[in-house]
Amino acid sequence: MARIEKVDLRMVDLVPRVRRTDAIQSFISQETPLVTITDSDGATGTGYSYTIGTGGSSVMRLLADHLAPRLIGQDADMIEAIWHDLEFATHATTIGAITSIALAAIDTALWDLRARKQNLPLWKLAGGAKDRCPLYTTEGGWLHIEAEALVEDALDAKSKGFRGSKVKIGRPHGSEDHARLAAVRAAVGDGYEIMTDGNQGFTLDEAIRRAERLRDLDLAWIEEPLPADDIDGHERLSGMTSIPVAIGESLYSIRHFRQYMQARACSVVQVDVGRIGGITPWLKVAHAAEAFDIPVCPHFLMELHVSLVCAVPNGKYVEYIPQLDDLTSSRMVIRDGEALAPTAPGLGIDWDWDALKGKSLADYTTSITEREG
Repeated sequence: MARIEKVDLRMVDLVPRVRRTDAIQSFISQETPLVTITDSDGATGTGYSYTIGTGGSSVMRLLADHLAPRLIGQDADMIEAIWHDLEFATHATTIGAITSIALAAIDTALWDLRARKQNLPLWKLAGGAKDRCPLYTTEGGWLHIEAEALVEDALDAKSKGFRGSKVKIGRPHGSEDHARLAAVRAAVGDGYEIMTDGNQGFTLDEAIRRAERLRDLDLAWIEEPLPADDIDGHERLSGMTSIPVAIGESLYSIRHFRQYMQARACSVVQVDVGRIGGITPWLKVAHAAEAFDIPVCPHFLMELHVSLVCAVPNGKYVEYIPQLDDLTSSRMVIRDGEALAPTAPGLGIDWDWDALKGKSLADYTTSITEREG
């Protein structure tokens, strides 16, 4: 039995290479907490999560002061037990983003450690449903981008074999959103998917109105049209539009997903491993969605989600937003618009440790070797 002997913590602040805007915010920074766990056999596993610019320091304090010390001496292979122990230890701050982001960094490190020790890639260890999955791109569809550029990006993605493009919606008037999307549809034709994302920017009445306006464009989905905790609103919208409703990037509990699915308030699940609390709860959400015949199309973190989408039978798409290029020595392999599942043991992310050390923020870099309390 291999016990956890050391936990290394660090955080890197990544600046997006392109300007990213949506209906409610700009994505100007990705604070990236990283956790490396070493067991008594000398094996290591590294996991990570992210913020979009705020909360990173709080995540790191939660890890250093409360969660990482509880790992010392634990059997690293008892991932489920560890996850529930840590969740219970933070019951006063769950359910919420800060705690879930911290849990995710630890949980993904434990899965990486297990997969490496078993000499298996994560996608096989977690299920092994397929060895590749289709991509759609978001990088060329931000809200500030004008129609001509949207069309150019979508045509480029289509030429590379991508299955679709996501276009942000939420311009001041619905006619603006329709005009931008109509230009893309006219250019790419009927066989290419167009996803839309409202980023929680609409009221229910406005979401119903805009969905009706967009009905003729045969959209793949409308994502987060309403505040994420408005299950009733999403249920009402889903009953009034033929456009599939996608939710999940802003949900932090498997029970929230259960409530959405039971209410038929969504038809696409976008569970995010960095926000749900790690791979352990991610898989539970994905399998529950399969029981409801709902596809899983996770939000962001393509370098990690490619393995999880390939692990489950209802994994449908991976969202193409490259963000780890400055921290890794390898890239996600893409062939004919599909992401290939990694073949290396573990998460399939080849960290560039020199780059990581150079970009790590000193205030949040520490090693924990003894359990406190």
